[in-house]
Amino acid sequence: MLKVDGLNQYYGGSHILRGLGFQAKLGEVTVVLGRNGVGKTTLLKSLMGVVPIKTGGIQLDSQDITKDTPYERVRKGVGYVPQGREIFGRLTVEENLRMGLAYKKAGTAIPPELFELFPVLKQMINRRGGDLSGGQQQQLAIARALAAGPKLLILDEPTEGIQPSIIKDIGRVIRMLADRKTMAIVLVEQFYDFAAELADQYLVMERGEIIARGRGEDMEANGVRDLMSI
Repeated sequence: MLKVDGLNQYYGGSHILRGLGFQAKLGEVTVVLGRNGVGKTTLLKSLMGVVPIKTGGIQLDSQDITKDTPYERVRKGVGYVPQGREIFGRLTVEENLRMGLAYKKAGTAIPPELFELFPVLKQMINRRGGDLSGGQQQQLAIARALAAGPKLLILDEPTEGIQPSIIKDIGRVIRMLADRKTMAIVLVEQFYDFAAELADQYLVMERGEIIARGRGEDMEANGVRDLMSI
């Protein structure tokens, strides 16, 4: 579903992403791990088109999206949940969800499935996003990204600042979505146990490069926990 080849990205004179290449398959969770500052968030922003890449290519479902704008990527099937959630605090839950349908025809209904995945959102449909707890805001951010039915779902540290009970709910939803085999999922995560539980494929980054990769079931045997602390 996603093919990334030879990705290079710079901030000023600093070489942030260094020749990154990987594939994310339909029905799988690809987990990107590494310490703070190794380029994980920059990678996701590059996949989304929020920051431009210097060289390299990005394909989604065999279509080249390297030069597409973020809104063009959304139209082609990329859903993005940024670090820090970035929901619209002054808008209601319903209005936030409708933002995920912005490019659809006027009057397009919010998919009922979103409320099945995250029942709390139905209960709080008329509440302002800024009044929700951090965990509820994260569920809203994920639901907003899912509203348009993406082929690729990108999540940047969805467990950050979230209470354990909601982390479990989010993990359950991510696994369920992957198992349906209707999308590929790329997940940046710092919480090793959460990542190991979900990963079908793992990538470990250091200084803008992928230094280790493999299947999720091999993470412990391959010493991935130790690699994250290098």
